[in-house]
Amino acid sequence: MTGDARKVPAGRLARLGAFGQIAAGVAGSVVTEGARRLAQGERPSMADLLLTPANAARVTDPLSRLRGAAMKLGQMISLDAGDVLPPELTQVLARLRDSAHMMPPAQLEKVLADSWGAGWRRRFRRFDARPVAAASIGQVHRAELPDGRVLAIKVQYPGVARSIDADVDNVATLLRISGLLPASLDVAPLLTEAKRQLHEEADYLREAAQMARYADLLADDPRFVVPRPMQALTGPHVLAMDFIGARPIETLDAAPQDVRNRVMEALLGLVLRELFEFGFMQTDPNFANYRWQEATGKIVVLDFGAARAVAPDVARDYAALLRAGLQGDLPGVHKALVEVGFVSAAQFAHHGATLDRIFAVILAQLDRMDDFDFSERGFVEQIRAEMPAIAHDRANWHIPPAEALFVQRKISGTVMLAVRMKARLPLKAMVTPYAAT
Repeated sequence: MTGDARKVPAGRLARLGAFGQIAAGVAGSVVTEGARRLAQGERPSMADLLLTPANAARVTDPLSRLRGAAMKLGQMISLDAGDVLPPELTQVLARLRDSAHMMPPAQLEKVLADSWGAGWRRRFRRFDARPVAAASIGQVHRAELPDGRVLAIKVQYPGVARSIDADVDNVATLLRISGLLPASLDVAPLLTEAKRQLHEEADYLREAAQMARYADLLADDPRFVVPRPMQALTGPHVLAMDFIGARPIETLDAAPQDVRNRVMEALLGLVLRELFEFGFMQTDPNFANYRWQEATGKIVVLDFGAARAVAPDVARDYAALLRAGLQGDLPGVHKALVEVGFVSAAQFAHHGATLDRIFAVILAQLDRMDDFDFSERGFVEQIRAEMPAIAHDRANWHIPPAEALFVQRKISGTVMLAVRMKARLPLKAMVTPYAAT
């Protein structure tokens, strides 16, 4: 892992102070930029002054150092949204999604001593102080027990769990005052769900149970490997599990076509099983959560903090959407999209013709679904050409219900990986059995 060591602000006052500094920086930028443009004879709007690359950096850099709620909110609402959100907001969300810094050694030592006691190092033959991965909630270390068993130890950033509610509210406020979210957009349900999910992800005992459940579901599938937790070393803020050596899944983009096809058929098929068979989904599509064992040809699945049950009505609505799409039934697609919550009645009322043109482009892809080539993306440009009218209508921006949002985030992330892999899949044969669910 690369990256700088930066202390995570743990106290409430320190975290609140960070938000105050961000707000002050944005406000100062507005004044300075406004004076500059007025001196040049321009008459800038407030949105022009707020939505600048400099302000995007002012918001994202400090938030990424807070980790936790800031980064998770970016992950939750950044799913493949570059076509419908302003580029400035897309930039903020992408940077919050991808940024991570490791804890300095002294802070790491304190977290582990609090969890395992002052003599915790005697439990291990070796513990690597430099993390092998870092994300929104914690960072991962490699360790070896005296008996030779190799573990991955996920260590939670201090202060994240107890500051979740305030951090989510503060992030939302910052996005509002910076003009990156319109005042008319109701994000309250999403914020409520973000808090709930973050509290769940911050509970490593819960994640251990979810990991074990997922490992049981895939125990008989030879294509996948899922680590098992080690309960004796796991607590609310430290999670110990099997360390499974493997390489990043995206490195397969240079593998032979048949390998890429096989991997993506397994991963996309897994998403379908999660949605329609398991009723249980690992909803984080981050590429880092999938790795590849070259020696065995198996896919390693990681990170179960965001694993959650899928409501039966969500699966039913997705099946209806699949059914209508496969039949080329445009009125059925309309109805299913509203039922799932992807499109609002107001958007249909204001942009019905535009939406119909988008759906027509998508439905036209049915002719190539028997051997769908994810590298052929010409139709995406046709869709993008239609999106500005909807994206610029801030009064009718719409956020899907959280239940559907997490499912679609997983689907979209898996499709993005298939695009990167340039996979060719028998898509129609894969989805047709589930259209009748």
